[in-house]
Amino acid sequence: MGVGGQQTEAADVFSWEEVQKHRSRNDRWLVISRKVYNISQWAKRHPGGSHVIGHYAGEDATEAFTAFHPDQKFVQKFLKPLLIGELAATEPSQDGNKNAAIIQDFETLRTQVEKDGLFKAKPLFFCLHLTHILLLEALAWMMVWYWGTSWTLTLLCAVMLATSQAQAGWLQHDFGHLSVFKKSKWNHLVHKFVIGHLKYGMKKIKHMPYNHQHQYFFLLGPPLLVPVVFNLQNLNVMISRRNWVDLAWYLSFYIRYFSCYVPLYGVFGAVALNLFVRFLESHWFVWVTQMNHLPMNIDHEKNRDWVTMQLQATCNIEKSFFNDWFSGHLNFQIEHHLFPRMPRHNYHLVAPRVRALCDKHGISYQMKTLWRGMTDVVR
Repeated sequence: MGVGGQQTEAADVFSWEEVQKHRSRNDRWLVISRKVYNISQWAKRHPGGSHVIGHYAGEDATEAFTAFHPDQKFVQKFLKPLLIGELAATEPSQDGNKNAAIIQDFETLRTQVEKDGLFKAKPLFFCLHLTHILLLEALAWMMVWYWGTSWTLTLLCAVMLATSQAQAGWLQHDFGHLSVFKKSKWNHLVHKFVIGHLKYGMKKIKHMPYNHQHQYFFLLGPPLLVPVVFNLQNLNVMISRRNWVDLAWYLSFYIRYFSCYVPLYGVFGAVALNLFVRFLESHWFVWVTQMNHLPMNIDHEKNRDWVTMQLQATCNIEKSFFNDWFSGHLNFQIEHHLFPRMPRHNYHLVAPRVRALCDKHGISYQMKTLWRGMTDVVR
């Protein structure tokens, strides 16, 4: 017997009908590589959150498990105490409407791109990206320090700071998806520095009325999401959960910022400048993140295979040097969803293979211009 009285050896066999009975909030089973696990109690301790793992209750989670866990041998020590059995030999490996042929072809593709080294990050790429963020920050301050705080220079300073913040946002996203370093702990450590000190913190809001976003998008979304909503949400999470390390990183950003700009603008001016920078950044962040998702059919989960589900919920924006930089390579949103741990500089290399897979199985692969992506959000 294992933790909480759960078996540590697969002694029982189950049908999909039995597994699917266990999908309530307090009773959750899932399947990974035909092994059946009881995650009812452990889901609350899942590093990615209980909602993410609970989403697969009563289902096969193999594809999602493979996509998000770089060191599967390490994860096995957490899975072993939760193991209660396996699928009966007569049961298929997939449940529901999942297409076995697509799943097999995608697994073959994922194995091949891993062999081809497309999951290996290029340190120089991320070093140059971080360098250009720091240069923008330094040049923005030096410009107003040397030439003065006229309206024109202040506006230019705000644009440069908003650009550095937006680009830092894409960089923290890379570390958050464990796509830079081989070791997860290094990704987490640098992620805290980038998101905390360089960016003041930004977390996904889980309790927004997204099904009504068409009614508040232009009022709340682009103008207020980053400067107001994210700030309040971050403070609430850090204080209520006593995340003092995160709070220290958060405060370090403001200590650095006000130390630089209060001598030039005074307290009120520095606060106003920061709010304006956040206002500009918020528009950038919201429009880029929504152009791949908002126009898509994401209102209902239909328990499809990993590839079909991601292609229904996302679309791509055409590749160009500007589009790649402007969106942090999230113009390749399809590839990012399919391979969330892949370094973004390799998305364009795997994209033709993904498109070929979609063509083979008759799955729609949507590619738009940047302008079309923006206008589709409004439409």
